[in-house]
Amino acid sequence: MLEKKVYVIEPDNPIIATMDNKFITKKKLRVCAYARVSSDSDDQLNSYNAQIQEFERRIKANDEWEFHGLYADEGISGTGMKKRPEFLKMIQDAKDGKIDLILTKSLSRFARNTVDTLTLVQEFRRIGVEIYFEKENIYSSDSKVDFMLTIFSSIAQEESRNISDNVKWGIKKRYKEGKVRINTNRFLGYDKDDTGKIIINETQAKTIRLIFKLFISGKSLGDISRLLINLKVENGHGLVKWHPSTVKVILQNEKYCGDALLQKYVTQDYLTHKRIKNDGLEPKYYIKDNHEGIVSRKDFELVQDILAKKYLTTKNGSKFTSKYPLSGIVFCGECGNKMNRHHYNYGKYNQRVVLSCKNRGKGKPKHDCTSKPLDNKT
Repeated sequence: MLEKKVYVIEPDNPIIATMDNKFITKKKLRVCAYARVSSDSDDQLNSYNAQIQEFERRIKANDEWEFHGLYADEGISGTGMKKRPEFLKMIQDAKDGKIDLILTKSLSRFARNTVDTLTLVQEFRRIGVEIYFEKENIYSSDSKVDFMLTIFSSIAQEESRNISDNVKWGIKKRYKEGKVRINTNRFLGYDKDDTGKIIINETQAKTIRLIFKLFISGKSLGDISRLLINLKVENGHGLVKWHPSTVKVILQNEKYCGDALLQKYVTQDYLTHKRIKNDGLEPKYYIKDNHEGIVSRKDFELVQDILAKKYLTTKNGSKFTSKYPLSGIVFCGECGNKMNRHHYNYGKYNQRVVLSCKNRGKGKPKHDCTSKPLDNKT
């Protein structure tokens, strides 16, 4: 009978962590480092630069390691991955087989989202990529540390939630005190002086005044946008590009009459950072006479009244059309419904344009309006 012989075939590149945090390998590991800071403050940037320099020094000093590079995201939150370009690039390089080991300062620098952390660790484990979290002294290749990873990453996520709550509290406190921060980089009509005060950009303000004047005179949103393009007028981005929706946003912006409505949008989820329109989710703060207005308050309020009558859907579902000057803005004095434009005695010698109540002649006693048509010229 033949005697069995067992041969052990070692893996090509085993990673063994020793007690003194060194790695024993059969061939050089391709090692990279990841660093991240979540704000642009001087202290954070100093920490960021220190992380980069230290990791680069350590990797190049180890004869068992081959330096693959550094991936670093500056001034970016760790609660999500989508807006971290260097982080995403590192993940793709790892999947492409270019990386064996990733060094990072701590779990919170790597990711503050528990689900993201565990998902990546498990995915890297399947393709043989190791992550070393220096502060926690954790190696991702050992499945027994999943429980510890869950705890530590949950703590990091909770810390992020607390930071988010504190930031929100600070913002609301400033709003209550009437302290306003307005970004004027792409805000047509306004600039900031050396002290940070909001001041009118007179060149751009001419465009704002023209838009309000045209709308009050009866021009539609489409008419105004086309006219601005024909006149080669630049928008807030410095482009000759106008849409009716862009004109409407300008006409509805209370800042052009000197006021400021704060917290129009809120961050719904501190993990995704998704901002949504604040429709009763959080309090809003309206500050009157916050800065010098470009248009008068009288003109601004007149525009809001016209917009409400022309462009908001009515109770019966109808919507204003800008084909004729009086469309949608004349209402019946008897029942309050909208007056429609049509031809009376069409094709005859006494043909004329009239406005008649929409409820007139419906055939329903309680809705049938008896008001007389109005001559359009009148």
